[in-house]
Amino acid sequence: MGPADLAIDEGGARASIRLYHPKGNILTEETIAALSIALDRARERPHLKLLTIEGAHDDFSFGASVPEHAPGVIDRVLPQVHALIERLLDAPVTTAALVRGRCLGGGFELALACDFIFAETGATFGLPEIALGVFPPAAAALLPSRVGAARATAAIVTGASIPAEQWHDAGLLEQVSRTGELAADVDRWFAEHLAGRSAEALRHAVAAARLGLRQHVGTLLPQLERLYLDTLMQTDDAREGVAAFLAKRPPRWSDR
Repeated sequence: MGPADLAIDEGGARASIRLYHPKGNILTEETIAALSIALDRARERPHLKLLTIEGAHDDFSFGASVPEHAPGVIDRVLPQVHALIERLLDAPVTTAALVRGRCLGGGFELALACDFIFAETGATFGLPEIALGVFPPAAAALLPSRVGAARATAAIVTGASIPAEQWHDAGLLEQVSRTGELAADVDRWFAEHLAGRSAEALRHAVAAARLGLRQHVGTLLPQLERLYLDTLMQTDDAREGVAAFLAKRPPRWSDR
């Protein structure tokens, strides 16, 4: 199993990408590259009506690799993450994240770039970057448009893990399924809403629905990337947060 495998159903109307990493489906540089390849392969399927992304095992994703946040590495990796987010927003097919367990950091950002998020009860979503002395740029671009500025600010600033039901109430999730029923619920949703539609019409519909968000992210994300790399990563605390995590010790903040 690769870090991000694409599977196409027999009729060609559905495809799925499964994230795989032995510890929490971490989004490493290798996984980001594999996701990009999988999205390119999906673009070649003219009959495709739904592309889903889910995690192997019990969790969607713990987020980005912390070692790859280190100075000298993040300058290369962060633009790759943001290129992936933009590629997902440009995908010529309806997209959905299927979330079980924990959906954190970069994993949450990946889900936010999908048209729909379906979750299983017990799933939690969070942006814990603040504990490392940093912030999530793609979430800062995407989340306010999805749930409003106040909820987005609370999630980004506190880093709290929030249950699926709470995000559903905020309008972020399409549906929360009972344990073990997520796949069947998505199958029913697909049969009711997409299966009988024209794949060509759906491609144009999602492009139209995303247009405002895509333009917003295209303008804002490069600015957030520069804020992160050129300003934040020059601070003592950003470097300390990553170093403390890797050393498995509490951070010693200097507030500069």
